[in-house]
Amino acid sequence: MTLDEIRDIYNLPITTLIFRAQQVHQKYQDPAGVQLCTLKSIKTGRCSEDCAYCPQSAHNQTFVEPEVLLDTPMILKDAQAAKDGGASRFCMGAAWRRVYNTKQFDNIIETVKGVKDIGLEVCCTLGMLDAAQAMRLKEAGCDVYNHNLDTSREYYCKIITTRSYDDRLQTIQNVRDAGMEVCSGGILGMGESIEDRLKLLLELASMSPQPDSVPINALVAVKGTPLEDQKFVDSFEFVRMIATARIIMPKAMVRLSAGRTEMNDEMQALCYLAGANSIFLGDKLLTTANPNATDDRQLLDKLGLHALNPDDARKIHAAADAEGHTHEDPFAEHLEEGASSWAHACEGECGHDHEAEVETAKA
Repeated sequence: MTLDEIRDIYNLPITTLIFRAQQVHQKYQDPAGVQLCTLKSIKTGRCSEDCAYCPQSAHNQTFVEPEVLLDTPMILKDAQAAKDGGASRFCMGAAWRRVYNTKQFDNIIETVKGVKDIGLEVCCTLGMLDAAQAMRLKEAGCDVYNHNLDTSREYYCKIITTRSYDDRLQTIQNVRDAGMEVCSGGILGMGESIEDRLKLLLELASMSPQPDSVPINALVAVKGTPLEDQKFVDSFEFVRMIATARIIMPKAMVRLSAGRTEMNDEMQALCYLAGANSIFLGDKLLTTANPNATDDRQLLDKLGLHALNPDDARKIHAAADAEGHTHEDPFAEHLEEGASSWAHACEGECGHDHEAEVETAKA
């Protein structure tokens, strides 16, 4: 897939874009399923990275008070509560630049084992990992590792200087080589251009294999960070990114992540319609606000959506593969039959070039 192709998808009329996203979603996902996850900060603040968006950076003067690594019993108590609340995945985040082979990492290994024993999928986001550390996490029972690219390679240096883009890609490769699933996405609304966002999607979609989970975050501008004055991302631009991600990464769990407290029910519904099928439950995402779990449940009920078991999702992906579908052009088989409906239904009286519109829809 090329950047031009992704740009063409993104720029489709939004009705067509969502239609195409739903075609892919219906083929590769449980169309009414939403994976419910919980994200817990197990070591907060005083991170040496200079991420411009992050309230946990030691370079930024924010409300966050540093906290030491939580002990295993406390984390397991939160993990059990997450499971009781309906989460199928428990994600643990530590505000570190990288993992070091210290007693703290040994403690995390024991915590991973404990969370796995509770019966949850285990996800960690701890900063950079080398190959041996990734293997230790995998052997302890860690299923997924999150390491976001954040933005395009070109815009990255405006957001962070203490870790290179290639550092991030190397950690992702180490994770994949160890046999863990990859969770990687980005943040919208940091001052980047739409072109930067599309380049981020291209980077993710070009991974082989593609990420298993793709979190799409809307920047929550925090006082004391360099991005504190950024306006919230445009709603329709956000929805377009969700739909484009769904189309080009059909088997990924597209996670509607940070920023949902700024989204009304209608915007979140559009995101689900565009192909989002995972959210975080709980009042906080690391250190920033998140919708109340009761509100999330009520919205899912209104929309007729249900909690998705990730193993069921994998079975659907495998069934789609068995039928011979590929991610290279997941909606191609529908284009011929649907192209005419994407042209204006005005029977030639509007002055549009309908033949050209049909060809564009097929392209």
